[in-house]
Amino acid sequence: MLNFNPLLIIPELYMVALLAILFVQSISNRLKDFVGWVPLAALLGAVLAGFSPTSSEYMFYESYRIDGLSQFFKTIIFLGLAICAGNALRVTTLGKANRADYFFFMYMSTFGLLLLSSTVELFTIYISLELASFSLYILLPFRKNDPRAVEAAIKYVLFGAVATAIGLYGISYIMAVQHTTYINELITMQWTFSEQPLALIGLVLFLMAFLYKLALFPFHFWAPDVYQGASNETAAFAATLPKLGAIVVMVRLMAFAPGVEVTTILAIFAALSMTIGNLVALVQKDVKRLLGYSSVAHAGFIIMGLVAGGAYGLAAASYYALVYMVMNLTIFWVITRISQDGRNVYIADLKGLHSSSPLLAFVLAVAAFALVGLPPTAGFIGKLFLLNSAWEAGFQWLVVVAVINTALAIFYYLNLVRHAYTLDEITPSKIRITPAGASIALILALGVLYLGILPQNIFDFLVHASTVILS
Repeated sequence: MLNFNPLLIIPELYMVALLAILFVQSISNRLKDFVGWVPLAALLGAVLAGFSPTSSEYMFYESYRIDGLSQFFKTIIFLGLAICAGNALRVTTLGKANRADYFFFMYMSTFGLLLLSSTVELFTIYISLELASFSLYILLPFRKNDPRAVEAAIKYVLFGAVATAIGLYGISYIMAVQHTTYINELITMQWTFSEQPLALIGLVLFLMAFLYKLALFPFHFWAPDVYQGASNETAAFAATLPKLGAIVVMVRLMAFAPGVEVTTILAIFAALSMTIGNLVALVQKDVKRLLGYSSVAHAGFIIMGLVAGGAYGLAAASYYALVYMVMNLTIFWVITRISQDGRNVYIADLKGLHSSSPLLAFVLAVAAFALVGLPPTAGFIGKLFLLNSAWEAGFQWLVVVAVINTALAIFYYLNLVRHAYTLDEITPSKIRITPAGASIALILALGVLYLGILPQNIFDFLVHASTVILS
């Protein structure tokens, strides 16, 4: 039945209202630049999502599910949007587009991600994915006088079109064999190669659309170019929020407990992704391109929790999604403050940062330590949960590969810190940062430390939410 209860979808209805306001602003010459309210509105959305009901309930003919997992991801998506929007208030590279246009497409893409958090029917998931993707396609070229932005957008569109087409093809296999596209029915069916080979192939094809969003090897080729070509503010958004949408869908799909063939293939891809991402990142000079290859490596870590499965493994992957978002938004916040004119930041540009801005140097160090996985940061505890889940699930070899890759990552992440705390021959000029910008940078750094020191409440909630979707 339809079962429409507006109290259960307050975050989505709130986002629709924000989109209506931004649309009116974008077509108004007088209002198009009054966008200072946008980050605060997103922050309010996080509060609304955080206090929304988490009891499991279906809506819209069982294609939409409200539960603890969906509300958790909606909360952190809104939180990430608030940080991205606050970061983008200072964007100076829009070209002919006005600021209301920019935020409209950013919010429209986020709306698609909110829908992905709750959709539990394959065609609805596909439509939500396209809504999130098409808005991001439009957002990426907003960087005047830089052809790399257009090149990045074209690559992202072409790779994205192929990935989503393969995903749609996978749905046809699943529907032909299992005769349904509803996750609550699919989770009760067989997903082994011996029992349902075509259904398993269809599931793998459908997963490819989200492995592409996650930038897992070998679907990662777009990531470094998009990170490098897009403006700093747009790259911060593209590097974080779309991955949250991919992770929440993959958590629901891996709850099917697919056969050993799928988990083994994903584990091999995870190992290759970690290794190739880290090795190529070692030689990068552009910080955003370095972070692009870093994201390829982190995708491998997230897959560890997904292949481990069970409530613990899925909770570990969900927790690392939060950790990944906070770590990356923290380091991107520093990058956009260093780059006063919107240009790309190179590792050499970090020299003397502790002299020109001690606060930014400290925040950069915290983010870099977290991305490595050093205690007491969020990256350490997030990786610990993932490693433990993979070990308990019998993927000891993958844990060994992950530990070796963590050691590899130390070299290029701590190289950023080394440059930041190395004096340049010429004393760098002071970096001007507003009190609000400094405060948010410090809050982000403290958030990275908090998630590493006190993770238990959030993780216990995610274990319970994962148990619910498995039942």
